[in-house]
Amino acid sequence: MKFKRSFKPVAARAAQRGFSLIEIIIVVVLIGGIVAFAASKIMGGKDSANVKLARSQVQTIAQKIEQFEMDTGRIPNTLEELVTAPGDASGWLGPYYKAGDLKDPWGTPFEYRTPGTNGPFDLKSLGADKKSGGTSVDADIVFE
Repeated sequence: MKFKRSFKPVAARAAQRGFSLIEIIIVVVLIGGIVAFAASKIMGGKDSANVKLARSQVQTIAQKIEQFEMDTGRIPNTLEELVTAPGDASGWLGPYYKAGDLKDPWGTPFEYRTPGTNGPFDLKSLGADKKSGGTSVDADIVFE
């Protein structure tokens, strides 16, 4: 019985040992591109979620201001009066809000002014850029 041996040239065996430097670089660049794309989508989603959260917070604070007014007969002078009872507010049934929640999702205190320009009070978040004005996620979020 004869056994046949297969013969592989040395050059063919050397080519099968691993990936070339070019192949590794291409794979690393592709993985980096995928990670960068995914990260941009995730971060963009966070900005959108923060805008929605700020809108919700502005509406909730406005409702608490109206509740304060129904209980005391006046609009609060500052947002802190929703947290701690002012000395001159009889009928105060608060706290109406938590002190830590008087900041927008970007960590900036909400702006509150009474009397307001178009109503009894103005309430707004300055947006992601923390400056008045802006567009997109940087736009002010105003109670209307």
